[in-house]
Amino acid sequence: MAHIIPPRLAGLIRREDGVTIVEFGLIAPALMVMLLGALDIGHTLYMQSVLQGVVQKAARDGSLEDAGGNDATYRDALDATVESQLLTLNKSAKVSFDRRFYRTFSDAAAAKAEEFTDSASGTYKNGICDNGEPYVDANNNGVWDADGGDSVNNAGARDNIVYTVTISYARMFPLDKLVGGSGTTRLSAATVLANQPYGTQGHYTAPTVRNCS
Repeated sequence: MAHIIPPRLAGLIRREDGVTIVEFGLIAPALMVMLLGALDIGHTLYMQSVLQGVVQKAARDGSLEDAGGNDATYRDALDATVESQLLTLNKSAKVSFDRRFYRTFSDAAAAKAEEFTDSASGTYKNGICDNGEPYVDANNNGVWDADGGDSVNNAGARDNIVYTVTISYARMFPLDKLVGGSGTTRLSAATVLANQPYGTQGHYTAPTVRNCS
């Protein structure tokens, strides 16, 4: 026996009032996620652009006279200036600095590790100098340098500096937490410039063969 739909109920079934708001309610979550994601990406790109600009200027300033070499007071002041500019954009951000020194621009660009024997026993190679493996300490700074760079202590005139600034901060919209992310943005910018030739470039003594710890 066929069911008879009451005329009043049949009229409600045919009506389309409120369909639009229901459809919007269904797509609104996805739309909001896309919008917030776009804003977050835009902010990240802006921060990266500002960071790169600040680093480029700082590196130029740091290449003057002995600013990029052994004058720790000047270096600290330069880093403080960079940090203050970045913190104006995000007061809770953490800023870190790193300088690596090379004799030539080619060395800086290559960032080649100091030569070493990967595993003295030859049974396991991990690409890292460890477990007492012998290496050639080309710059005689007492440690194996995975990037071939030298420490600040041996920097001097005409050396090339790889100046790196890293900033980390909580994301504006931590949507990455939805997929297991940390909710933190970490950006880095680096540049390579040469110290001004205000003096004769220093020379390393003969390389020393050492053992990694």
